[in-house]
Order: sequence, then C-alpha cells, then structure tokens
Amino acid sequence: MASSRKIMATAAAIFLVAGCSPKSATQNAPQSGTVTLTPAQRQNIHFYTVAAGTFHKIIDTTGVVDFDNDQATNVLAPFSGPVSRLLVSPGDKVKKGDPLAAVISSDFAAAVSAYRKASVSAQNARHLAELDKDLLEHQGVSQREEAQAQTDAAGAEADRDAALQSLQAMNVDPQVIEDTKKGKPTATVAGLIRSPLAGTVVERVITPGQLLQAATTNCFTIADLSRVWVMAHVFDSDLASVHVGDSAHVSTSLASRTLTGTVNNIAAEVDASTRSVAVRVVVDNPGEFLKRQMYVQVHLRSGQESHGLLVPVSAILRDEENLPFVYVTQRDGSFARQHVSLGYRSGDQYNILDGLKIGQQIVVDGAIFVQFMQNQ
Repeated sequence: MASSRKIMATAAAIFLVAGCSPKSATQNAPQSGTVTLTPAQRQNIHFYTVAAGTFHKIIDTTGVVDFDNDQATNVLAPFSGPVSRLLVSPGDKVKKGDPLAAVISSDFAAAVSAYRKASVSAQNARHLAELDKDLLEHQGVSQREEAQAQTDAAGAEADRDAALQSLQAMNVDPQVIEDTKKGKPTATVAGLIRSPLAGTVVERVITPGQLLQAATTNCFTIADLSRVWVMAHVFDSDLASVHVGDSAHVSTSLASRTLTGTVNNIAAEVDASTRSVAVRVVVDNPGEFLKRQMYVQVHLRSGQESHGLLVPVSAILRDEENLPFVYVTQRDGSFARQHVSLGYRSGDQYNILDGLKIGQQIVVDGAIFVQFMQNQ
C-alpha cells in the first residue's frame, strides 16, 4: 500500500509541474464521484476510444517431450539365442538395415538351411513337372500323372517362398539369400539384428551373452529425433479454444531457444492424474535440442478468431477491493470510475466482457494520476 501511494505521489508531482499548483489541485477535487482536471493537466492525459476487435487466444501451459511414435520403434529379437556381439551404442546414428547385434542362433541357421532345401526341392519339382508335361504331349504319361506333377511343383514353390519370407523376417543378408538361390555354398551365417528404420539408437537393453527369445525380448529402441511429439496439458476451461492445426511455440527453462510446432491430435479423454486433456504438438527438432521426458513450456495459439471489446492494459486500475475499473470521459469533460469485467488478455489488451460500450472514451496513460486526484 505504501509503494502504491508513492507511485501516485510521483505521478501527481509530474503533472503538477507540467501545469498546476497545489492550489489548483485542491480546486479540482472530485465532485459527486467524478474528477475534473485543468486544461494543462489534460494535456498529459491520453485517451482511447472503445472499439470492437478480433484476437486469437493464447493458451500457456506445460508439456512433456516424447518420441514421434510414427518414427520410433522397439526392436524385438527376430530369433532366439545368446548375444555374441553388440555392434552399436546408445547415441549412434543408424540407417535402415544396419546391423545392431550379432546372435548365435540355431533358429537363424535352421531358417537358412530350410530355405536352401526348399529352393532345391522347388527347382527339382518344377523340372519334373515340365518333363511330365512334355511326356503327356507324346502320351508317355497320363493326364492325371501330369496334373499331380504340376501340383507337387506348385507346393514345393510355395514352401520355398514361405522359407524365403522367414529369412527376410530375420533380416538375413540379401547376398546370402542370392547365393542360396544360385546354389552357391555359404559360410556360417551369423544372426544379425538389424535396424528397421533410420534414426538414433536411444536405448540398448541387451548385453553380451544374454539369451534372447524370438519375438519377445526387447533389444533396442530406435527413433528419428529430427521430429518429436510434445504432449501439452490443456484444462477444460481452455479446451474449446484448441483445434487440430493450431500453431504452437515450445521453449525450455534451460535456454532461450523457441521451436515451432502444430497441433495434430487432441485426446478423447481426460487424464485421471492431472485432470487435463493431452494435446499432441508435432515439433521439428533441429540439432535434437528437445530430449524425451524433457519438461517444456507450450504456447498454443488458437487458429479461431475471437471477437470482443479490446482496451489497453494500461487503462485498467484496481480499487480498494481489488476490483478492476477504468476512467470514462463524461460529457462535461470530467472522468468517472466504471467497473468492468475482464475477459481474456491478448498481449497488451484486455477483452472487456461487461461495463463498457463501443465509442466510449477512457483514460489510458495518466489513469493513475486521475486516481490520485480522486483520492485527494
């Protein structure tokens, strides 16, 4: 309260020096709740005419960084066996198909062997089917025998294709598959766990010698960190102002850097622990500045325009009960308090919900001085 009185006293001193004396201040004491100023004093007062305007709401909230799950995956062991060698470390960059770890796997060796056998069987069965087809034309075999040969060939080729798909699922080196197709001998093939996408090794959860279980053991997490998700927390009072496609600014308390993003999903349910709705913001992440689980500040800018009566923040004062009011210019040139209901603040303006009308003139700069004069 003392500091407030000091501000008022300082403002009063400035205006008195500009064109009034202690005597004139006494003469201008408010009558019937209004304040009248001398012409010299009014020269240092600035006014604003209330008008309708449009604005975009800004929702300030917090969020947590997560991987873009469209560009991240957990790598499961494609076959069983003990880990013989680790080929990457967390933080390494990998391309799609790069080897991550070597595994001594009987499943892997059995799959290579099964494909080799199936490939030879399919080749022989097809050869016999072609011979029977030729013999049928010369009445060397019956039509039934020729049809059975074709069926056997088709079955053998289906087995070969299934064996090939098993190898591809295990990420066998394509050269090994090609050599097997041509009947070339292949050296002992190591089971390699390969990256399913390009990105960064953000987690490695296996160790040398660990026994892996096919399709069960989680081995690595690979993520493309050039783009991340920020899960912002929005409460029900602001939810109507947020829409898919709205722009967002993301910053951290550790640096002044700000990144831009776009809202691309709004959750369909309320988080039971925070009582907020998760709003997903997709953010480009140059230099991998944002890290998973990092807490960030999020500023969501509504793409939908709002309409209202906008007045400068400097026009708003508070009375003894902390209620907001402005000084409105009267027909006789005096100024009267008018309490207002404040809505959303947009930058340096308030949206006035009630208390003012379009065309009214209010005091902007110098409102504190007018309050001081009224309190004399």
